[in-house]
Amino acid sequence: MADLGGALLVGGTSSDAGKSLVVAGLCRALARDGVRVAPFKAQNMSNNSVVTPDGGEIGRAQALQASACGLEPSTRFNPVLLKPGSDRRSHVVLRGRPAGDVGARDYLSWRSRLREVVTEELATLRRDFDVVICEGAGSVAEINLRANDIANMGLAQAARLPVLLVTDIDRGGSLASLFGTTAILDPADQALIAGYVINKFRGDPTILEPGLEQVRAITGRRTLGVVPFADDLWLDAEDSLSAPVGRRVGPPLDPAEAGRARLRVAAIRLPRISNSTDVEALACEPGVDVTWVDDPGSVAAADLVVIPGTRATVSDLGWLRERGLGDALTNRAARGGPIIAVCGGFQMLARTIDDAIESGRGRVDGLGVFDLDISFAADKTLRQVTGTGRGGEAIAGYEIHHGRVVGSREDTWIVDDVGGPEGALRGPIRGTHWHGLLANDAFRRALLAEVAAEAGVVGFQVAPDTEVESIRRRQVDTMADLVSEHLDLDAVLRLIENGPPASAPVIRHHLDDRTRQSDSLSLPND
Repeated sequence: MADLGGALLVGGTSSDAGKSLVVAGLCRALARDGVRVAPFKAQNMSNNSVVTPDGGEIGRAQALQASACGLEPSTRFNPVLLKPGSDRRSHVVLRGRPAGDVGARDYLSWRSRLREVVTEELATLRRDFDVVICEGAGSVAEINLRANDIANMGLAQAARLPVLLVTDIDRGGSLASLFGTTAILDPADQALIAGYVINKFRGDPTILEPGLEQVRAITGRRTLGVVPFADDLWLDAEDSLSAPVGRRVGPPLDPAEAGRARLRVAAIRLPRISNSTDVEALACEPGVDVTWVDDPGSVAAADLVVIPGTRATVSDLGWLRERGLGDALTNRAARGGPIIAVCGGFQMLARTIDDAIESGRGRVDGLGVFDLDISFAADKTLRQVTGTGRGGEAIAGYEIHHGRVVGSREDTWIVDDVGGPEGALRGPIRGTHWHGLLANDAFRRALLAEVAAEAGVVGFQVAPDTEVESIRRRQVDTMADLVSEHLDLDAVLRLIENGPPASAPVIRHHLDDRTRQSDSLSLPND
């Protein structure tokens, strides 16, 4: 192990605790100090993904973390990606490439193969970099999954990683979560829990301090930092928990914007939404209000409707129809209301969808907004793309899909440098398979000006200087600043260098072969 660089696992008491941003902040803080650092998430379950330069696919959060390190996205940073297509089955992406579909029970047969892949990949990263900051998945205390775990304590045990446990105090119950998450683990796993981080704290830290001291007394572990809540940390969400119906996307409204003409954007919250982050580029724009919706009234009332991608096109199309959203969209299209449809959302607007691959349903009727058909192919399209917008703007994006356009009789929206005409355009209705298209600044500004005119929003003006990539970089630097200021980085660096504590306290409880007896808990006196 002497030839391996230092490493740390950032785990969570729950999903959406802030692990991804804490990892990004640590990566950026170390990179700014000249450390050769890389991110790693052994297994990710997310439909928000990006395409790497070599044509692989990884979770979007790992691409952000790579950027924080000054690196290009790589499949090395997320060797196993699970993309849920239903409540029981997920599409498996292994080292960036499709590897089949798996159910909860089938997953057991993949265990050895996946464990070998992730441990091997982590070892190679540790040989190539000074430090690797690993991110766990969900909660580290999912004890029903522990035997097959390769992302949390299973990885920490295999690689002897110290674990920093993060909790979101904005949800409430964080102190109990830190204690309970630690206590429910086996003694061997508890020994790797090296410290705690409180995330998204609002208020006076001195009021919290007595609670942290009590947690230290009963667990034997320090809280190594209390990270304050930051309104401007909202880009590149990893999972659907960050896109609930009714939530406004983006930073809080600037009081200086009061009285300004605004463009209202309704983003449809599909059940199996993928790459929900496409709408974030619109939310970066002053005067543009983006909200997640799931009702026909919101679709009718908005100035612009966005139908995002989905991991289950045919299933989510059925959901649209059941909720009356299908009729709302066709009525909106008929009266000339602007719509932007991306990837799976674009496919739903076709006349027909022939899908023997994703849903196995064969030929079904689409919403018929576009005069084109979609046919699903066994081979998955995975590529970064460049092209030209209708105004001559240089554009870039990426594609992740099985469905392909056949027999289109529509005008095309953009031009792909390699594939030629791309997408469809019928008046104010626009569709494309490209993700990331709206993050192209000049293209987005021209598009929003067109949409405002089409929707009759009088007085709306597009800001001339919004740059999505600059906002993304500022977000990463903000997290690095918060980590540097509010975490005990010296203690974190000691963990990275030295590994797990030699003798971490264990919260004792009795086990039998079948279950844990929570009523037999005994606490250490210190």
